[in-house]
Parts: sequence; C-alpha cells; structure tokens
Amino acid sequence: MSHTDSAPIILVDGSSYLFRAFHALPPLTNKDGHPTGAIYGVTNMIGKLLETYQPEFMAVVFDAKGKTFRNDLYPEYKAHRPPMPDDLRVQIEPIHQIVKALGLPLLVIEGVEADDVIGTLAVQATQAQRDALISTGDKDMAQLVNEHITLINTMNNTLMTQDKVVEKFGIRPDQIIDYLALMGDSSDNIPGIPKCGPKTAVKWLTAYDTMDNLIAHANDIKGKIGETLREHIPHLPLSRTLTTIRTDCELPINLPDLKRDEADIETLKTLFAEYEFKNWLKQLEDGQLPFSKQVNHHAKPAPKNAANIDNTPSPGLVTSTRPTQTFESADYQTILDATSLDNWLNKLQQAELFALDTETTALEPMQAQLVGLSFALEQNGKIEAAYLPLKHDYDGAPTQLDFEATLAKLKPLLESDTPQKIGQNLKYDWHILANHCIQLRGIAFDTMLESYVLNSVATRHNMDDLAQHYLHKTTIKFEDIAGKGKAQKTFNQIELDQAAPYAAEDADITLQLHQTLYPQLTDQPGLVPVLNDIEMPLLPVLAKMERHGMLIDKDLLKIQSGELAEKINLLEEEAYRLAGQEFNLGSPKQLQDILFEQLGLPVIKKTPKGVPSTAEPVLAELAEQGHELPKVITQHRSLAKLKSTYTDALPKQIHPDTGRVHTSYQQAVASTGRLSSTEPNLQNIPIRTAEGRRIRQAFIARPGYQLLAADYSQIELRIMAHLSEDPGLVQAFAEGRDIHQATAAEIFDMPLDEVTPEQRRSAKAVNFGLIYGMSAFGLANQLGIDRGLAQAYIDRYFDRYPGVKTYMNTTKADAEYYGYVETLAGRRFYLPDIKARGPRKQHAERTAINAPMQGTAADIIKKAMIRLDQWIEHSELDIRMLMQVHDELVFEVKTEQLEQAKPEIKRIMESAMPLSVPLIVEIGDGDNWDQAH
Repeated sequence: MSHTDSAPIILVDGSSYLFRAFHALPPLTNKDGHPTGAIYGVTNMIGKLLETYQPEFMAVVFDAKGKTFRNDLYPEYKAHRPPMPDDLRVQIEPIHQIVKALGLPLLVIEGVEADDVIGTLAVQATQAQRDALISTGDKDMAQLVNEHITLINTMNNTLMTQDKVVEKFGIRPDQIIDYLALMGDSSDNIPGIPKCGPKTAVKWLTAYDTMDNLIAHANDIKGKIGETLREHIPHLPLSRTLTTIRTDCELPINLPDLKRDEADIETLKTLFAEYEFKNWLKQLEDGQLPFSKQVNHHAKPAPKNAANIDNTPSPGLVTSTRPTQTFESADYQTILDATSLDNWLNKLQQAELFALDTETTALEPMQAQLVGLSFALEQNGKIEAAYLPLKHDYDGAPTQLDFEATLAKLKPLLESDTPQKIGQNLKYDWHILANHCIQLRGIAFDTMLESYVLNSVATRHNMDDLAQHYLHKTTIKFEDIAGKGKAQKTFNQIELDQAAPYAAEDADITLQLHQTLYPQLTDQPGLVPVLNDIEMPLLPVLAKMERHGMLIDKDLLKIQSGELAEKINLLEEEAYRLAGQEFNLGSPKQLQDILFEQLGLPVIKKTPKGVPSTAEPVLAELAEQGHELPKVITQHRSLAKLKSTYTDALPKQIHPDTGRVHTSYQQAVASTGRLSSTEPNLQNIPIRTAEGRRIRQAFIARPGYQLLAADYSQIELRIMAHLSEDPGLVQAFAEGRDIHQATAAEIFDMPLDEVTPEQRRSAKAVNFGLIYGMSAFGLANQLGIDRGLAQAYIDRYFDRYPGVKTYMNTTKADAEYYGYVETLAGRRFYLPDIKARGPRKQHAERTAINAPMQGTAADIIKKAMIRLDQWIEHSELDIRMLMQVHDELVFEVKTEQLEQAKPEIKRIMESAMPLSVPLIVEIGDGDNWDQAH
C-alpha cells in the first residue's frame, strides 16, 4: 500500500490485548502442552487490523519489565497486582516473534509504560498531520481521543471517536483524566475519592466541568459524599498525575521507524506449525499471506460449502470480553391512576425500545388471563420500571384502572412496530395479549433466545438463572410472594406491596439482560444472524401454530385406549406366567428380584447403587438374547406409555373453547437448535409401530380440509455429504439414487441392482449410525452380527467414502481447538467436555460430529417455516401451518386447494438453504396425519 497522508498510523496496545485474550479464550495448548490461547488471540486481533486497514505504518507496543516514573512518584502504584500467571508469561515471547515475523515494529521500551509510548507516538503523528488509530481495550486511552486520534477495540470491532466517548462515558475526552482521578483505580492502586463511582464522577464534571473547579466548589457538595470529597482532596493531584497518559516521552524511535517490513514467511510457517495454528499455516502453504485484504483470513473458516452464508465468527471466544453493562435502577413504580398511566404511555411511545412482561392467572398460555403488565426502559443510564395492576381482587385490594379501557389505551402501542419490544419468553406474552384481542407487534428481542444463541449449554435460560449467571443478581422468586404447594396463590390474589416489586423487577431484569447479552452476541458477529434471522422471526410463527392447534378425534382415542388396555392386560398375564408368580411390573425392585435372582438372567449393567439395572436398554438387550420375560416387559412398558401419554391424556388436553390440542414449542431447550414440544409432546408419537400410527389417525382435519405433511428426506445424510464433500456421497445424492442402496453396493462391493433388502438395511444402519458416532459394538448390537463384521462394514464404508472420515477427524480436532462446532448458519454448540478424558471426551467427540448436522437440519426447517409463514400470510390459499415434528411440517389445507399448495410448499422448503446436494421434500395428504405422512 503506497503512502498517503490520509492513511492512519496504527498503534497497537499489545499489553491490553495480552491479558484480555488470555482470559477470554479457553486454555488452548499445542500437542506439547505449551499454552497458545493468548498467542492466538493477540495474533488474531493484529490480523484484523492488517486485513481491514493494510497499513504502511504500524507498531505493536508492550510494557517493559521494571519500574516507571509512576513508581518513583508513588511506590504503591500497581503494588497490589498479582504476579503474571505462568501460563501467560510463557506466551509473551512467541507473540513478540510473530509480531516481528509479520514485519511489524515491536516496541518494548524500558522505563516507559506502553500507554505513554502510544500517547507520545499518537501526538507525534498528529503533529506530522497524520491521523492515528489506537487499538486498545483500555478505557484510560479515551483521554487521547480528538479529531485526529481514534480508538478501535478489535475484540468487539467498535470505534471510539469524540462523540462515542461522550456517548459511552457521559463526558468529553478532555475530562477523562479528571474522571479517572476522581474514581481512582483499585487495580492500579491509584487513590481517588472513596465511594465516588462513574455516576458521581460524571455528575460532578457535568456540573463543574473540571476537577479544579470542583475542588474550588467542594463546599457546595452536600452529604457524606461531600465530606469524603473534601477529606481526600489532597490525594487528587497525585491521582491526576498517575492517570495522565504522557505524550512527551523521549523515545529511541521516531515515526519513520514504524514503517512495516516484508513478512518473514518461513519464520511464520515455523511459528504457526509449532503452535498449531492450522488455518494460517495452510494459507501460507497455499501461497497466501494471512490477513491479506482480499480474503477474510482472521476468522475461523466457514464450514466447507457453507451455503454462501457470510456470517463466520471469530474463533475461540467462548465468553465475550465485553464487560457486563450495569445500570442504576430507580425505585419501582405502581401505576394506579390515569395520570401515571398517561405519563408512562408517553415515555414508552418515545422510547426506542422497552421491556414488557405480563402477570397472569396461570402458566398455560391459552387458558391464562391477564392480571397486570410491567414495563422497563432506560433513560440517561438509569432503568425505570413500573407495574400496572389491573385484576388484583384479594380482599382490600386498592382500586385499579378499568381493565377494558386501559387495554384499549395500550393496544395501539402494543400493536405498533415501533417502539421495539423486548421480553423474556415473549411468546408467552404474545399469547396472553392475544387472549385479550391484542396482536403484539414490534417484537425485537427475547432475552431467553439471546442467551440460547450465545451459548446454549452455559446455563438454563429462565430469567432467574440468567440473572444469576450473567448479572450476578438473585431475583425475587414467585414462591417467595405466592407460597408453595396447594396453598400457593395465583397472581391476582397477591397483595400489591409484594406483587408490584416482583413484576417490575421482571421487566427491569429483562432489560438489563438484553443490555448485557446482545453486546456479547455482537462480539461474535456470526451469531447475530442466528438470532435476528432465525430465532426471532420464528417466534411469532410458532405462536400462531400453537394458537391454531390440532384437531383431535377424542372418540377414536377412547376406542384405542380400550384396545391398549386389553393388550396391556394380556401382556401382564403373560409376564406372570413367565415369572411363575404375580408381581408389580412397574417396580424395579421386584423386577430385579425375578429377572436376576429367581430366573438367573445375566446382569448387563448396574445402577450407581450397585444393583442390577432394569432400564429399557438392558431389557432390550436381554430380549435380543432370546429371554422372553424382558421382551414382554418391554412391550408392556411401550403400550402403557402410549396409553398414559396419548390415548388417555390427549382428550383431557383439548381446549374447551377451540376443541383443539395446543402444544407449546420450546425454542431454548434442545442444545443443537431443535425445537421441542410440550404439553402435549407431539414429537415422540412413534411411527414404526401399529399402535403409534393408530394414534396419529386421531389427528384429523376439519370438514372440507385435508392434512398435508411435508417431510425432508434423509436431510442429515445430505448435510453430511455437503459438509464432507465426499465425491461418492455427493454424486449419489446428485443422481437421485437410493442412498442406502448405494451405500450397500459400495460396502458389499456389488452392483446396485443386486443389493438385497437385508444388505440395504445394514447399510442404512451404517449411514445413520456413523453420523451419530456409533461404534462397531453399537452397530453389531443393532444388526445382530459379531463385532468384527460390524467393524469390517465401517472400514469398508470409510474406504468408499473417505471424505466422511476426513470430515469426522477434522471436526473432532477443530472442536478440541476451538471448544465448539458450528452449523452452516453459524449456530454454535459449545462442548465443555471436549478436553476431558475417557467416556466424557468420547461423548463430546460424537456430539461434535453430529451437532453440525442436526443443528443445520434444525436451522433449515426453521428458515423454511419463516418463509412458509410469509407465503401463507400473502397467499390467497386457505392454509394453516399446524405442527413441526423434527424434519416434518403438517398443514391444514382446504381440500380443493391441495394441488395448488403442494408445489409451493415443496419449493419453499427445498430452497431454504442451498447445499451442494439437492434437498428433497416428500409430500402426502389425507384425512388424518397417518394418511398424510
């Protein structure tokens, strides 16, 4: 890049990033056990700058060992800092070597802190009529910002100009020194004014402009804080000196010395190989210099053929380096009169975003009635929250605003696209408001989903756990105000002095969580589209599906329940005959005694208490060995579960007003991104048994309509072909071949048309088993063959499809290095046990292989649902989307419009995400779900 006066000189605060990278990244090591996390993080940060700016003049500055002038002025300066961790110390020299090999000047100047070196060079640059860009995460550097000096934080890709300093701190850059001096700094042991935090410092400087003027008016400051200020005024000059970054240091280098040299390619190869930075090493070996302008090399490479999704995140940042944003919460308000309501309506209408929460009579959203609403918004760095009670009816409850009139006032605000709304599990609130004829719009953020997308396995995603995990706050629990058990009150029965703080806190905490979580998501830019383009748009789609519900033939279920009862009784009688006595089939203790003591069957597995297990896998294995009683008990359990879970339970779950069953779809439960269904669970009704299919026959369409089922065919295998780029798999799918037959032909080495049904079944077990990490032992059990033959099948599979083996090995290695795997859409799945040993590590490795496929399949059908919902909204066809069951969608379509709907549904689903192999959707229709499937 040729020199131009407009190109900034870039100054990197290496010491700032050294510690941040060390604490942000997991404890990465190379094969020799040498720590590499900080090396990787700092190099990655420098790489972002090189790639973005391609600077000609740039330097990386680190603190030197030893004392500086600040220690001479104040011997206690930084005296309380703990020694540098050994794991970090050993990474400093490798970082220095990489910086120099990249052709960048490395500055480590004795007696001068890195901040002062940077400050001096930045001022020299502006004197030479050159802009300076300082790369740092240190807030103290904000004092240097002016029209020619800007800060950039490459950990979260944010720029700090003069306006941004004011926006972030509430004061001008030239006030930052006084701001820092007033607060002091416990980490550097700089004295300040005790109890003077950021809010107080900003308040004083806003009122008095400078610290000197504040001191002159110190007698005007009232209360204890005024006394404290006056008491500690003698410390302030020293504090100001210690916090002032020097810009006049005598340095052994000048601006021309900051010119970049050519990179030392061979040294970089050696260093990247030693510390196992495989992606950068591969680029060098391919003749590409990492961090070139043309290619985005600083981020983790996208999965192969990543469907043209440009959202690859930076690697390894398991937790964000962005500090938690904290707010001062005002006393919560209770809205009991029209004036207060109007004031709050005015504030909410003028806000860009506010938090919303509903309080209700029940948890079941289609049954619950609204008791009150709470709101929270941020103004001038302070969160204001209020509770609007409407239906508290306990004895002595205060007069509340008229229910219908108040909802009529709120309706335009809640149904408007602006301001934006944020909630915790907003789908529930959507239903509650819909129960009262309000269509919630402007849904922008859901903190439950923000947490889920950020890290699905870090914590549970309910508000109490999120507040504890991310805000380190303990919230008021519902049981604290409502009681427990049968005596528990519903919310309308709770006194306002307890109900109002609880409700207002919900909105307050929701807003605080958003202010904490969303910046962490933006620190990992690949996650933002997962939230904004998948999870948030899906929320109202699921809400509408839940509200439509599913029509159930309760009379047919009653007949089926009777049939199941007869079969269960016959199985019980058979079990008694085989055992030689009557016993309780549901008692593990009695079953243990009969199976292992009286009948002497082999013990397959023991419980943690050391007794023989009677779990289903154990009984299944005993049944496969030819033992009759375990087989009968397995059949009995299966039918009893169908009866209790479905044929008996579903009729009781029919909504009295709609005549339909309304499931609830959970977006933040399955760690891989899959939806789950509860109350009732419609996703576990078996399809392989006659009894399960009979239950599906009870899911029916209303008169004049048909059910239409659209199912992705072998979607995870297709994703495997795409990810592995194995030519054999890709070709088989591209040519539309039966993949199980094609695999059988490969592993049994025979012509396609000679494959037997038994060989196809074996190949199918191999195809699906391997993507779930099945071992030869597991495959042998499934197929009923010896382990050696099962291993031979697997070996032949990998011989024929070597790309799959490569993908699996690469994925396991990447998972161990980065700590997570990703779907094609950028969804992350963290693997806490990937560095463990033994079974935990093996399970993590199996998960690493399967999660990208299962998660991508989930992302694909979610994208399809969003697009289908948009099409339905604008279509003239009479059609509703009713159910999602893993890879299948079920619709209710007007009978005469079926043939119009089918090709459009198929087109939308098959184009949800482009892959290197075709996505295929199979469609059926009928009077009931079983016919349609």
